[in-house]
Amino acid sequence: MLLAIDAGNTNIVFGIHDGNSWIHEWRFDTLPVKNQIEYEMFLRLNFLEYNLKIEQVNRVVISSVVPELNDILSQFTLTLISEEPVFVGPKIYDKLPISTQNPYEIGTDLIANAMAGYTLYQQDIVIVDFGTALTFTVVDSEGNIKGVNIAPGLKTAIKALVGNTAQLPDVPLELPESVIGTNTTTAIQNGVLWGYVAMVEGMLDRIQAEMKKEIKVIATGGLSAILHPLHKRFDQVNRHLTLEGLRFIHKAVIK
Repeated sequence: MLLAIDAGNTNIVFGIHDGNSWIHEWRFDTLPVKNQIEYEMFLRLNFLEYNLKIEQVNRVVISSVVPELNDILSQFTLTLISEEPVFVGPKIYDKLPISTQNPYEIGTDLIANAMAGYTLYQQDIVIVDFGTALTFTVVDSEGNIKGVNIAPGLKTAIKALVGNTAQLPDVPLELPESVIGTNTTTAIQNGVLWGYVAMVEGMLDRIQAEMKKEIKVIATGGLSAILHPLHKRFDQVNRHLTLEGLRFIHKAVIK
């Protein structure tokens, strides 16, 4: 079995792949950063709950965009599994079938998304990832990462708005039926959520126009389901896309 760890700014995702599919996925708050023992106990308890054995895991791949976690994640996995983890970063990019002009500037989660998009589809593609940040990763049919666009994610935008305004309440991430807000809550929901629908639609239109060709659109990330009017613009929604990319990266590096 493969243990894939995707450490983002909000959550650390632990995924277990049994060779056929992702059988389990667990999330742990990224901040505050925990010590090695806490991560080990979290994983052990989840393995125990689902009647899994640590000994069944013989492969580990890690992506982290949180530098202070890197050594902790490496050490805690080595403690549990006597297998050196594949750590996604510029040192291994020459072993991958994808390429980027700025290997030290692009997040490893975006590399994983690009790897999954290229491996699964092998055509011009844009991957829209709804996470802490909203990202658009454009990959051509040859595996070249053409570029990335980054905007604040939905939760980030609402938190920034509410946190910097004295009289605005915190609001749930729910898309109102009407685009005209009739109270404070729906005013914020419409401004942010319907605003993001318009932004994603506009960004996709501009990317496609600049590429001068039809381009496949894949969505991923836990918040992609909230903006359901966008689903008609997506060719596919794949919530495991980043984990799939990590699996493909491990396979490419460890041949």
